[in-house]
Amino acid sequence: MLDIKWIAEHEEEARRALESRSGSYDISRALELDRSRRDIIKDVEALKARRNKNSEEVAKLKRLGGDASALILDTKEVGEAIKALDEALNAVESELKETLLSLPNIPDKTVPIGKTDADNREVRRVGTPPSFAFTPAPHWETGEKLGLFDTALAAKLSGARYALYKGDGARLERALYTFMLDTHTKRGYTEIMPPYVVTRETMTGTGQLPKFEEDAFKLTGDGGFLIPTAEVPVTNMLRGETLKSADLPQSYCAYTACFRAEAGSAGRDTRGLIRLHQFNKVELVKFTLPEASDAALETLTADAEEILKRLGLPYRVVSLCTGDLGFGSAKTYDIEVWMPSYGRYVEISSCSNYKDFQARRMSVKYKTPEGKSGLVHTLNGSGLAVGRTFAAILENCQNADGAVTLPEALVPYMGGRTGLG
Repeated sequence: MLDIKWIAEHEEEARRALESRSGSYDISRALELDRSRRDIIKDVEALKARRNKNSEEVAKLKRLGGDASALILDTKEVGEAIKALDEALNAVESELKETLLSLPNIPDKTVPIGKTDADNREVRRVGTPPSFAFTPAPHWETGEKLGLFDTALAAKLSGARYALYKGDGARLERALYTFMLDTHTKRGYTEIMPPYVVTRETMTGTGQLPKFEEDAFKLTGDGGFLIPTAEVPVTNMLRGETLKSADLPQSYCAYTACFRAEAGSAGRDTRGLIRLHQFNKVELVKFTLPEASDAALETLTADAEEILKRLGLPYRVVSLCTGDLGFGSAKTYDIEVWMPSYGRYVEISSCSNYKDFQARRMSVKYKTPEGKSGLVHTLNGSGLAVGRTFAAILENCQNADGAVTLPEALVPYMGGRTGLG
Protein backbone atom coordinates (compact mmCIF):
# COMPACT_ATOMS: atom_id res chain seq x y z
CA MET A 1 0.00 0.00 0.00
CA LEU A 2 1.27 3.45 -0.87
CA ASP A 3 1.82 6.20 1.69
CA ILE A 4 -0.86 8.87 1.19
CA LYS A 5 1.46 11.48 2.69
CA TRP A 6 4.08 10.67 0.04
CA ILE A 7 1.44 10.81 -2.71
CA ALA A 8 0.25 14.24 -1.52
CA GLU A 9 3.82 15.57 -1.42
CA HIS A 10 4.84 14.00 -4.77
CA GLU A 11 1.59 14.16 -6.73
CA GLU A 12 3.03 14.58 -10.22
CA GLU A 13 5.72 11.95 -9.66
CA ALA A 14 3.08 9.52 -8.42
CA ARG A 15 0.86 10.17 -11.43
CA ARG A 16 3.72 9.63 -13.90
CA ALA A 17 4.82 6.45 -12.14
CA LEU A 18 1.35 4.92 -12.19
CA GLU A 19 0.82 5.95 -15.82
CA SER A 20 3.92 3.92 -16.73
CA ARG A 21 2.25 0.73 -15.45
CA SER A 22 -0.23 -1.47 -17.27
CA GLY A 23 -3.84 -0.68 -16.39
CA SER A 24 -5.39 2.60 -15.40
CA TYR A 25 -4.90 4.08 -11.94
CA ASP A 26 -5.97 7.48 -10.66
CA ILE A 27 -4.80 9.03 -7.39
CA SER A 28 -7.35 11.85 -7.54
CA ARG A 29 -9.91 10.12 -5.32
CA ALA A 30 -7.26 9.22 -2.75
CA LEU A 31 -6.09 12.83 -2.59
CA GLU A 32 -9.68 14.10 -2.32
CA LEU A 33 -10.41 11.70 0.54
CA ASP A 34 -7.16 12.66 2.27
CA ARG A 35 -8.12 16.33 2.14
CA SER A 36 -11.55 15.52 3.54
CA ARG A 37 -9.94 13.44 6.30
CA ARG A 38 -7.62 16.27 7.29
CA ASP A 39 -10.48 18.82 7.20
CA ILE A 40 -12.63 16.65 9.46
CA ILE A 41 -9.76 16.11 11.89
CA LYS A 42 -9.19 19.86 12.00
CA ASP A 43 -12.89 20.49 12.72
CA VAL A 44 -12.95 17.79 15.41
CA GLU A 45 -9.89 19.24 17.12
CA ALA A 46 -11.50 22.71 17.09
CA LEU A 47 -14.70 21.32 18.60
CA LYS A 48 -12.79 19.41 21.27
CA ALA A 49 -10.92 22.58 22.19
CA ARG A 50 -14.27 24.39 22.44
CA ARG A 51 -15.68 21.59 24.61
CA ASN A 52 -12.68 21.75 26.91
CA LYS A 53 -12.98 25.50 27.22
CA ASN A 54 -16.70 25.17 27.96
CA SER A 55 -15.94 22.63 30.69
CA GLU A 56 -13.53 25.06 32.32
CA GLU A 57 -16.05 27.90 32.13
CA VAL A 58 -18.85 25.72 33.53
CA ALA A 59 -16.67 24.72 36.48
CA LYS A 60 -15.77 28.35 37.07
CA LEU A 61 -19.39 29.54 36.93
CA LYS A 62 -20.51 26.82 39.31
CA ARG A 63 -17.85 27.84 41.81
CA LEU A 64 -19.07 31.43 41.58
CA GLY A 65 -22.74 30.46 41.71
CA GLY A 66 -23.43 31.65 38.16
CA ASP A 67 -25.77 30.23 35.52
CA ALA A 68 -23.97 27.66 33.33
CA SER A 69 -27.02 26.25 31.55
CA ALA A 70 -26.21 27.87 28.19
CA LEU A 71 -22.67 26.55 28.26
CA ILE A 72 -23.88 23.09 29.30
CA LEU A 73 -26.31 23.05 26.37
CA ASP A 74 -23.58 24.21 23.99
CA THR A 75 -21.23 21.50 25.31
CA LYS A 76 -23.90 18.88 24.65
CA GLU A 77 -24.37 20.13 21.08
CA VAL A 78 -20.62 20.16 20.58
CA GLY A 79 -20.44 16.53 21.76
CA GLU A 80 -23.12 15.53 19.27
CA ALA A 81 -21.26 17.35 16.49
CA ILE A 82 -18.02 15.55 17.41
CA LYS A 83 -19.83 12.20 17.34
CA ALA A 84 -21.22 12.96 13.86
CA LEU A 85 -17.80 14.02 12.61
CA ASP A 86 -16.20 10.89 14.07
CA GLU A 87 -18.65 8.76 12.10
CA ALA A 88 -17.90 10.76 8.96
CA LEU A 89 -14.17 10.37 9.62
CA ASN A 90 -14.51 6.61 9.96
CA ALA A 91 -16.34 6.43 6.64
CA VAL A 92 -13.75 8.61 4.89
CA GLU A 93 -10.81 6.67 6.34
CA SER A 94 -12.41 3.37 5.36
CA GLU A 95 -12.90 4.51 1.76
CA LEU A 96 -9.38 5.99 1.69
CA LYS A 97 -7.91 2.68 2.81
CA GLU A 98 -9.85 0.77 0.15
CA THR A 99 -8.75 3.29 -2.48
CA LEU A 100 -5.11 2.97 -1.48
CA LEU A 101 -5.38 -0.83 -1.49
CA SER A 102 -6.37 -0.64 -5.16
CA LEU A 103 -3.24 1.29 -6.18
CA PRO A 104 -0.09 -0.61 -7.25
CA ASN A 105 3.43 0.04 -6.06
CA ILE A 106 5.64 2.80 -7.46
CA PRO A 107 8.29 1.31 -9.79
CA ASP A 108 11.88 1.72 -8.70
CA LYS A 109 13.82 4.32 -10.71
CA THR A 110 16.05 1.55 -12.12
CA VAL A 111 13.10 -0.31 -13.70
CA PRO A 112 12.95 -0.02 -17.52
CA ILE A 113 10.06 2.05 -18.85
CA GLY A 114 7.80 0.02 -21.12
CA LYS A 115 4.31 -1.31 -21.75
CA THR A 116 4.67 -5.05 -22.45
CA ASP A 117 7.11 -7.92 -21.90
CA ALA A 118 8.71 -6.95 -25.21
CA ASP A 119 10.16 -3.97 -23.32
CA ASN A 120 11.78 -6.08 -20.59
CA ARG A 121 15.57 -5.78 -20.41
CA GLU A 122 17.76 -8.87 -20.52
CA VAL A 123 20.35 -8.76 -17.75
CA ARG A 124 22.32 -11.96 -18.40
CA ARG A 125 22.28 -15.42 -19.93
CA VAL A 126 23.79 -18.43 -18.21
CA GLY A 127 24.47 -21.73 -19.98
CA THR A 128 24.01 -22.70 -23.62
CA PRO A 129 20.75 -24.20 -24.89
CA PRO A 130 21.35 -27.82 -25.92
CA SER A 131 21.60 -28.89 -29.54
CA PHE A 132 19.80 -32.07 -30.56
CA ALA A 133 20.34 -34.32 -33.56
CA PHE A 134 16.62 -35.06 -33.36
CA THR A 135 13.46 -33.04 -32.89
CA PRO A 136 13.11 -32.50 -29.14
CA ALA A 137 9.86 -33.76 -27.69
CA PRO A 138 7.69 -31.55 -25.47
CA HIS A 139 7.80 -32.47 -21.81
CA TRP A 140 4.18 -33.63 -21.74
CA GLU A 141 4.89 -36.29 -24.36
CA THR A 142 8.03 -37.48 -22.57
CA GLY A 143 6.32 -37.47 -19.19
CA GLU A 144 3.33 -39.46 -20.38
CA LYS A 145 5.50 -41.91 -22.37
CA LEU A 146 7.73 -42.64 -19.35
CA GLY A 147 4.72 -42.85 -17.04
CA LEU A 148 5.93 -39.95 -14.88
CA PHE A 149 2.62 -38.10 -14.72
CA ASP A 150 -0.92 -38.48 -16.00
CA THR A 151 -2.96 -35.37 -16.81
CA ALA A 152 -5.92 -37.38 -18.11
CA LEU A 153 -6.28 -39.21 -14.81
CA ALA A 154 -5.86 -35.91 -12.95
CA ALA A 155 -8.67 -34.45 -15.09
CA LYS A 156 -10.87 -37.40 -14.15
CA LEU A 157 -10.31 -36.61 -10.50
CA SER A 158 -10.19 -32.81 -10.47
CA GLY A 159 -10.87 -31.32 -13.90
CA ALA A 160 -8.56 -29.56 -16.35
CA ARG A 161 -5.14 -28.15 -15.44
CA TYR A 162 -4.09 -30.60 -12.78
CA ALA A 163 -1.34 -33.22 -12.81
CA LEU A 164 -1.08 -36.57 -11.08
CA TYR A 165 2.53 -37.66 -10.60
CA LYS A 166 3.24 -41.35 -10.21
CA GLY A 167 6.18 -43.70 -9.73
CA ASP A 168 9.45 -42.14 -10.82
CA GLY A 169 7.60 -38.90 -11.56
CA ALA A 170 6.37 -38.57 -7.98
CA ARG A 171 9.86 -39.36 -6.75
CA LEU A 172 11.44 -36.78 -9.08
CA GLU A 173 8.99 -34.10 -7.91
CA ARG A 174 9.84 -34.90 -4.29
CA ALA A 175 13.55 -35.00 -5.10
CA LEU A 176 13.39 -31.57 -6.68
CA TYR A 177 11.77 -29.71 -3.81
CA THR A 178 13.92 -31.53 -1.26
CA PHE A 179 17.06 -30.58 -3.23
CA MET A 180 15.86 -26.98 -3.41
CA LEU A 181 15.16 -26.77 0.33
CA ASP A 182 18.52 -28.37 1.17
CA THR A 183 20.31 -25.88 -1.08
CA HIS A 184 18.57 -22.82 0.36
CA THR A 185 18.85 -23.81 4.01
CA LYS A 186 22.59 -24.32 3.53
CA ARG A 187 22.70 -20.75 2.17
CA GLY A 188 21.17 -19.31 5.34
CA TYR A 189 17.39 -19.57 4.88
CA THR A 190 15.22 -20.82 7.73
CA GLU A 191 12.78 -23.47 6.54
CA ILE A 192 9.08 -22.91 7.22
CA MET A 193 6.17 -25.30 6.71
CA PRO A 194 3.12 -23.00 6.75
CA PRO A 195 -0.61 -23.80 6.57
CA TYR A 196 -2.18 -23.88 3.12
CA VAL A 197 -5.32 -22.00 4.23
CA VAL A 198 -5.16 -18.31 5.13
CA THR A 199 -7.58 -15.55 6.11
CA ARG A 200 -8.73 -12.59 4.06
CA GLU A 201 -6.56 -10.31 6.21
CA THR A 202 -3.52 -12.43 5.38
CA MET A 203 -4.24 -12.33 1.64
CA THR A 204 -4.72 -8.57 1.84
CA GLY A 205 -1.44 -8.12 3.68
CA THR A 206 0.67 -9.31 0.77
CA GLY A 207 -1.45 -7.66 -1.94
CA GLN A 208 -3.44 -10.60 -3.34
CA LEU A 209 -6.66 -8.90 -2.22
CA PRO A 210 -8.66 -7.05 -3.24
CA LYS A 211 -7.00 -6.86 -6.68
CA PHE A 212 -6.70 -10.57 -7.49
CA GLU A 213 -9.65 -12.19 -5.76
CA GLU A 214 -10.85 -13.77 -9.01
CA ASP A 215 -7.56 -15.67 -9.25
CA ALA A 216 -7.89 -17.10 -5.74
CA PHE A 217 -9.51 -20.32 -4.54
CA LYS A 218 -11.95 -19.21 -1.85
CA LEU A 219 -13.27 -21.65 0.72
CA THR A 220 -16.91 -21.73 1.79
CA GLY A 221 -17.84 -21.46 5.44
CA ASP A 222 -15.15 -19.42 7.18
CA GLY A 223 -14.22 -17.46 4.05
CA GLY A 224 -10.59 -18.56 4.02
CA PHE A 225 -8.44 -18.96 0.92
CA LEU A 226 -6.10 -21.63 -0.39
CA ILE A 227 -2.66 -20.05 -0.71
CA PRO A 228 -1.54 -18.97 -4.21
CA THR A 229 2.08 -19.06 -2.98
CA ALA A 230 3.99 -19.56 0.28
CA GLU A 231 4.84 -15.85 0.11
CA VAL A 232 1.42 -15.15 1.61
CA PRO A 233 1.64 -17.01 4.94
CA VAL A 234 5.41 -16.62 5.36
CA THR A 235 5.47 -12.84 4.82
CA ASN A 236 2.48 -12.44 7.14
CA MET A 237 4.30 -14.23 9.96
CA LEU A 238 5.63 -10.83 11.09
CA ARG A 239 2.37 -8.91 10.59
CA GLY A 240 1.88 -6.33 13.33
CA GLU A 241 5.40 -6.83 14.71
CA THR A 242 8.08 -4.24 15.49
CA LEU A 243 11.51 -5.80 15.01
CA LYS A 244 14.83 -4.74 16.46
CA SER A 245 17.04 -3.51 13.62
CA ALA A 246 19.70 -5.94 14.87
CA ASP A 247 17.31 -8.82 14.09
CA LEU A 248 17.28 -7.95 10.38
CA PRO A 249 17.68 -9.29 7.78
CA GLN A 250 15.58 -12.42 8.14
CA SER A 251 15.46 -15.05 5.39
CA TYR A 252 12.96 -17.89 5.03
CA CYS A 253 12.24 -20.64 2.54
CA ALA A 254 9.14 -22.80 2.30
CA TYR A 255 7.87 -25.65 0.18
CA THR A 256 4.10 -25.67 -0.39
CA ALA A 257 1.50 -26.60 -2.90
CA CYS A 258 0.09 -23.47 -4.57
CA PHE A 259 -3.45 -22.95 -5.82
CA ARG A 260 -4.44 -20.50 -8.54
CA ALA A 261 -7.65 -20.19 -10.51
CA GLU A 262 -5.67 -18.68 -13.42
CA ALA A 263 -8.63 -16.48 -14.37
CA GLY A 264 -8.06 -14.80 -17.73
CA SER A 265 -5.39 -17.27 -18.87
CA ALA A 266 -7.64 -19.52 -20.97
CA GLY A 267 -5.78 -21.00 -23.91
CA ARG A 268 -2.30 -20.27 -22.53
CA ASP A 269 0.06 -23.21 -21.92
CA THR A 270 -2.85 -25.63 -21.58
CA ARG A 271 -0.70 -28.74 -22.06
CA GLY A 272 1.82 -30.11 -19.62
CA LEU A 273 3.08 -28.68 -16.35
CA ILE A 274 3.58 -24.99 -17.10
CA ARG A 275 0.24 -23.51 -16.01
CA LEU A 276 -1.71 -25.60 -13.51
CA HIS A 277 -4.36 -24.81 -10.90
CA GLN A 278 -2.29 -26.70 -8.32
CA PHE A 279 1.49 -26.91 -8.40
CA ASN A 280 4.42 -27.23 -6.04
CA LYS A 281 6.87 -24.41 -5.37
CA VAL A 282 9.72 -23.49 -3.06
CA GLU A 283 9.49 -19.83 -2.05
CA LEU A 284 12.17 -17.48 -0.73
CA VAL A 285 11.18 -14.56 1.53
CA LYS A 286 13.38 -11.82 3.01
CA PHE A 287 12.78 -9.00 5.50
CA THR A 288 15.39 -6.22 5.47
CA LEU A 289 16.12 -2.68 6.55
CA PRO A 290 15.20 -0.18 3.79
CA GLU A 291 18.80 0.62 2.91
CA ALA A 292 19.59 -3.08 2.44
CA SER A 293 16.75 -4.19 0.18
CA ASP A 294 18.36 -3.35 -3.19
CA ALA A 295 21.33 -5.58 -2.40
CA ALA A 296 18.99 -8.22 -0.94
CA LEU A 297 17.15 -8.48 -4.27
CA GLU A 298 20.42 -9.28 -6.03
CA THR A 299 21.23 -11.92 -3.39
CA LEU A 300 17.77 -13.48 -3.49
CA THR A 301 17.89 -13.68 -7.29
CA ALA A 302 21.34 -15.29 -7.16
CA ASP A 303 20.03 -17.84 -4.66
CA ALA A 304 17.20 -18.79 -7.03
CA GLU A 305 19.65 -18.97 -9.94
CA GLU A 306 21.86 -21.33 -7.94
CA ILE A 307 19.27 -24.09 -8.34
CA LEU A 308 19.39 -23.85 -12.14
CA LYS A 309 23.19 -23.69 -12.12
CA ARG A 310 23.46 -26.88 -10.05
CA LEU A 311 20.97 -28.62 -12.33
CA GLY A 312 22.86 -27.47 -15.41
CA LEU A 313 19.80 -25.88 -17.01
CA PRO A 314 20.34 -22.90 -19.35
CA TYR A 315 18.49 -19.74 -18.37
CA ARG A 316 18.39 -15.99 -18.59
CA VAL A 317 17.50 -13.16 -16.19
CA VAL A 318 15.39 -10.22 -17.33
CA SER A 319 14.45 -7.00 -15.54
CA LEU A 320 10.72 -6.43 -15.96
CA CYS A 321 9.62 -3.11 -17.40
CA THR A 322 7.06 -0.88 -15.67
CA GLY A 323 4.20 -2.22 -17.79
CA ASP A 324 5.01 -5.86 -16.99
CA LEU A 325 5.71 -5.34 -13.29
CA GLY A 326 3.55 -7.17 -10.75
CA PHE A 327 0.99 -5.19 -8.77
CA GLY A 328 2.93 -4.96 -5.50
CA SER A 329 6.47 -5.03 -6.80
CA ALA A 330 8.82 -2.07 -7.05
CA LYS A 331 11.37 -4.09 -9.03
CA THR A 332 11.35 -7.64 -10.39
CA TYR A 333 13.84 -9.96 -12.04
CA ASP A 334 12.27 -12.85 -13.92
CA ILE A 335 14.40 -15.96 -14.30
CA GLU A 336 13.49 -17.82 -17.48
CA VAL A 337 14.63 -21.37 -18.25
CA TRP A 338 15.25 -22.58 -21.81
CA MET A 339 12.54 -24.93 -23.12
CA PRO A 340 13.66 -26.66 -26.34
CA SER A 341 10.21 -27.67 -27.60
CA TYR A 342 9.00 -24.09 -27.13
CA GLY A 343 12.11 -22.65 -28.76
CA ARG A 344 12.20 -19.91 -26.12
CA TYR A 345 12.85 -19.12 -22.48
CA VAL A 346 9.95 -19.65 -20.06
CA GLU A 347 9.53 -18.01 -16.65
CA ILE A 348 10.52 -20.26 -13.76
CA SER A 349 10.92 -17.62 -11.01
CA SER A 350 10.04 -14.00 -10.28
CA CYS A 351 12.23 -12.29 -7.68
CA SER A 352 10.77 -9.04 -6.39
CA ASN A 353 11.53 -6.17 -4.03
CA TYR A 354 8.28 -4.83 -2.60
CA LYS A 355 10.05 -2.19 -0.52
CA ASP A 356 7.57 -0.98 2.16
CA PHE A 357 4.43 -1.73 0.09
CA GLN A 358 3.52 -4.96 1.89
CA ALA A 359 4.91 -3.84 5.24
CA ARG A 360 2.57 -0.84 5.29
CA ARG A 361 -0.40 -3.15 4.71
CA MET A 362 0.78 -5.53 7.42
CA SER A 363 2.29 -2.95 9.81
CA VAL A 364 5.71 -4.60 10.01
CA LYS A 365 8.16 -2.13 11.51
CA TYR A 366 11.71 -1.92 12.79
CA LYS A 367 13.31 0.13 15.53
CA THR A 368 16.97 1.01 15.99
CA PRO A 369 18.79 1.29 19.36
CA GLU A 370 18.77 5.07 18.84
CA GLY A 371 14.97 5.06 18.67
CA LYS A 372 14.60 5.50 14.90
CA SER A 373 11.70 3.49 13.49
CA GLY A 374 10.20 2.76 10.12
CA LEU A 375 8.70 0.10 7.88
CA VAL A 376 10.78 -2.93 6.90
CA HIS A 377 11.23 -3.90 3.27
CA THR A 378 9.97 -7.29 2.06
CA LEU A 379 11.23 -9.39 -0.83
CA ASN A 380 10.29 -12.76 -2.27
CA GLY A 381 10.97 -15.06 -5.18
CA SER A 382 10.46 -18.61 -6.37
CA GLY A 383 13.36 -20.85 -5.61
CA LEU A 384 11.97 -22.52 -7.80
CA ALA A 385 8.62 -23.50 -9.32
CA VAL A 386 8.98 -27.29 -9.01
CA GLY A 387 6.72 -28.40 -11.88
CA ARG A 388 8.40 -26.05 -14.33
CA THR A 389 11.81 -27.30 -13.21
CA PHE A 390 10.54 -30.88 -13.76
CA ALA A 391 9.41 -29.90 -17.27
CA ALA A 392 12.72 -28.17 -18.04
CA ILE A 393 14.67 -31.30 -17.07
CA LEU A 394 12.54 -33.50 -19.32
CA GLU A 395 13.08 -31.14 -22.24
CA ASN A 396 16.76 -30.20 -21.83
CA CYS A 397 18.04 -33.60 -20.68
CA GLN A 398 16.19 -35.84 -23.14
CA ASN A 399 17.92 -38.40 -25.36
CA ALA A 400 17.16 -39.64 -28.84
CA ASP A 401 15.67 -42.88 -27.48
CA GLY A 402 13.19 -40.95 -25.31
CA ALA A 403 15.05 -41.53 -22.05
CA VAL A 404 16.05 -38.64 -19.77
CA THR A 405 19.47 -38.18 -18.16
CA LEU A 406 19.11 -36.81 -14.65
CA PRO A 407 21.22 -33.84 -13.54
CA GLU A 408 24.09 -35.01 -11.35
CA ALA A 409 22.84 -32.93 -8.41
CA LEU A 410 19.65 -35.00 -8.28
CA VAL A 411 21.25 -38.45 -8.39
CA PRO A 412 21.60 -38.74 -4.58
CA TYR A 413 17.93 -37.73 -4.22
CA MET A 414 16.87 -40.38 -6.74
CA GLY A 415 18.49 -43.31 -4.94
CA GLY A 416 21.59 -43.25 -7.15
CA ARG A 417 19.68 -43.44 -10.42
CA THR A 418 21.23 -41.45 -13.24
CA GLY A 419 18.36 -41.52 -15.69
CA LEU A 420 14.71 -42.28 -16.41
CA GLY A 421 13.49 -44.60 -19.14
